[in-house]
Amino acid sequence: MSEAADLVQSLLRPEFRGQEAYGAPQLDVPVRLNVNENSYDVPPVVVASIVEAIQAEAAHLNRYPDREFTALRKALAGYLELQAGIRLDLDQLWAANGSNEVLQHILMAYGGPGRSALGFVPSYSMHELISRATGTRWVAGHRDARFDLSVESAVAQVREHRPDIVFLCSPNNPTGTAMGIDVIEAVLHASAGVVVVDEAYVEFARSGTRSALHLLEGNPRLVVSRTMSKAFAFAGARVGYLAADPALIDGLRMVRLPYHLSALTQAAACAALAHTELLLSNVEALKAQRDRIVDTLAKWGLRPVPSDANFVLFGGLADPSATWQELLDRGVLVRNLDIPGHLRVNAGTPEETTAFLSALADTLGLDAALV
Repeated sequence: MSEAADLVQSLLRPEFRGQEAYGAPQLDVPVRLNVNENSYDVPPVVVASIVEAIQAEAAHLNRYPDREFTALRKALAGYLELQAGIRLDLDQLWAANGSNEVLQHILMAYGGPGRSALGFVPSYSMHELISRATGTRWVAGHRDARFDLSVESAVAQVREHRPDIVFLCSPNNPTGTAMGIDVIEAVLHASAGVVVVDEAYVEFARSGTRSALHLLEGNPRLVVSRTMSKAFAFAGARVGYLAADPALIDGLRMVRLPYHLSALTQAAACAALAHTELLLSNVEALKAQRDRIVDTLAKWGLRPVPSDANFVLFGGLADPSATWQELLDRGVLVRNLDIPGHLRVNAGTPEETTAFLSALADTLGLDAALV
């Protein structure tokens, strides 16, 4: 390490010294299935609408954007009523640059030094990283051997640690497992702080999975966060949002940067939401590929976790790191999350799924005809 690097490390907050920044490999390979993106490009008609909306805003970029992103909140309210059957007022909605900034606002307003956040791992790693970045003490709760979380276990851990913020991820990343509404209700009753249900992948959930949006009424400590990155194939635009009680959202205004959502972001998101049906038309296709992966891997004697997301965590690997590298050598990039015996792959197009399964079969020494 150079003298300059040593100096900078000494100036860094102690908890970050020697740590690595969050980030999955971004490699130029034929099949990229490692960060749960939607593999389908934005349809041309939607592209045209986005370009038109941005062009209309471009002449007015001398002015600050709508600080309250009113048109975007109206569009999000319309979408949630259509998708979940929940009618929300505009003051129950909040948006930011990706769901990570939404989560950051929550932790800045309701966490911080002297406060704690509890999550049940393995789960979305940014819950911990943003907690640490905001000076919030992170408490790593646990799940059972099948990555499930029972009412009894969740309540016991909440009562033991008495966190100021609880993170529940449904469907859970990286396991793909959806959470029963009974678990969410029990955590709300057992806790005294903010309960965040991260529903980034909820559009991919199997039939009968209830959204935590149905619990918002009468629960002013509940937050339901979502994203346009996954089902909407909008990851590059960075748009996340949440639904909560208006009083809780008022607290987020205390910590957001001025005019935090650009006029261009707002315009692009509104244009995309005007094409909701078309953009979500690939969700069922991705679910079919997810289920194809689960069924195939199970037949091969591996241990895929039943998934309600657009990805599959699978176990039964003697050396996940070696398998990851062998898949990469065959042009397929998946995710190694350092969960013993496991790798994660997201569902893609039928061709991408075939490429993954063929590469894995080759790696495992299986007959390619089994794909």
